[in-house]
Amino acid sequence: MKLRVAQNQKYVEKDWWEWSVWIEGPNDELDQVAEVTYKLHPTFSKPMRTVTDRASKFRLESEGWGSFPIRVKIQLKDGAVMKLEHELELFYPEGTRNTD
Repeated sequence: MKLRVAQNQKYVEKDWWEWSVWIEGPNDELDQVAEVTYKLHPTFSKPMRTVTDRASKFRLESEGWGSFPIRVKIQLKDGAVMKLEHELELFYPEGTRNTD
């Protein structure tokens, strides 16, 4: 399968970002996914998050202040499991680091 984790991030202010991760891949492969569980950094109040919304490509939206590895478990409808890892990357817009 050619599934992979994609991300988006937006710097808000004062070392804080809004971010999201989701699964990218061919539509026929995304259609085989039952759910995606994201394992976030243990400092999150709920570090295990499961998403079942195929229409959003199993998008998880959150916010925070630091980069960390996200472990991803993709549960397929046929019972198979696919595991991925994604390093969440957060970037400062040019000229904003430590200026807020």
